[in-house]
Amino acid sequence: MSSNAIKMKLMELSGSAESHKELVTRYSSLLDAIFACAEPEMLEGVRLFVRHVVNENVSLVISRQLLSELSSHLLRLPDNTAQQVALFVLETVQPRAISFEEQLAMIRQHLAGVYERQQRWREAAKVLTAIPLETGQKQYSAEYRLQTYVKIARLCLEEDDPDTAETYITRAGVLVVSTLVLVHWYCYHPETYTTRAGVLVGASKDHELLVHHKVCHARVLDYRRKFLEAAQRYIDLSYIPEVESGERLRALSNAIICTILASAGRSRSKKLATLFKDERCQSLPVFTILEKMKHQKATTADGSTLLDRAVVEHNILSASKIYSNISLESLAALLEVSPRRAEKVAAQMLSEERMAGRIDQIDGVLHFQPGELGDWDAQIQGLCGQVNSLLEKIAAVSPEWTAQAAEQVN
Repeated sequence: MSSNAIKMKLMELSGSAESHKELVTRYSSLLDAIFACAEPEMLEGVRLFVRHVVNENVSLVISRQLLSELSSHLLRLPDNTAQQVALFVLETVQPRAISFEEQLAMIRQHLAGVYERQQRWREAAKVLTAIPLETGQKQYSAEYRLQTYVKIARLCLEEDDPDTAETYITRAGVLVVSTLVLVHWYCYHPETYTTRAGVLVGASKDHELLVHHKVCHARVLDYRRKFLEAAQRYIDLSYIPEVESGERLRALSNAIICTILASAGRSRSKKLATLFKDERCQSLPVFTILEKMKHQKATTADGSTLLDRAVVEHNILSASKIYSNISLESLAALLEVSPRRAEKVAAQMLSEERMAGRIDQIDGVLHFQPGELGDWDAQIQGLCGQVNSLLEKIAAVSPEWTAQAAEQVN
């Protein structure tokens, strides 16, 4: 169908005195014919159709129904074509966005899906955030808002934007809590909250949506380096039967990693022990790390753990890069150990040639031999000395040139 034929049809319909029902039927037939055309003619026909139906001369009831039908046609188009149509509709209808809020939300959802399939996470999230879920005239259901918030959070996490993701996962969390509270109340007081809870019960039945919320929440905590909280969320996910077994094991693996990365303390030690006893963990590749962490609690001859000893040795090496010498008492205070233990660990490192230096037991001082950094300083000092010597020789041979060069520098 040519663009001229479409224009003639639209002009004919705009001047028709038929009822709304008859006009919608004729407009729908025209829209079907437009989408049946080849892509270039179809795109031009859609542009003409959209400009016409969003005009104030067309009844709002008819325009809304036709835009809803157009959004359903997007599902049958290739992604690139659907993207062009959706962007054009959003731009054209924007001046009257309040009148077509529901229809624009449908088109935004579909456009976000197109962007997501193209792995354009930021654009997909941006399209969805433009839906006025809280401030619009339309009252969106709790399930719809929860679904959209979780989807935005997931897209932001794919884009490595945990700040925005946390904002939307927090909003979703409020809906999850209110949903669970209302459903719980409804279970015990069905005669009181039948209508109100009925709006939200659907969200509680969508286990997949709630699982997605839990996954996003765990990932946000992980990004925020709240490792113990993230580990607990992952552990909870590993026990949900609706989640596939492979995903449950992946959640359990993430729980182990987060627990290992968490700050030392009683809570971390308790969680490590719990995961170590979990038989499911033994089949995971990260179990070897967990096992080593567990074994690090074994004590050495001086009563310290292997992990504590490794930290002390690391800190002594760090001190050797800063100090040329340090008293054993000062070193012990720096390491938060006794002077005797500081001397013992340093002596073993020296004997094993893991550190260069010597211990003066009479004065109680540990002397470090300069390493690469000291050698580098010596080389720089030698170079500067040679440059000064060269300048002195030049000044002795040509004092006038030296004075002129000094004036130019100053």
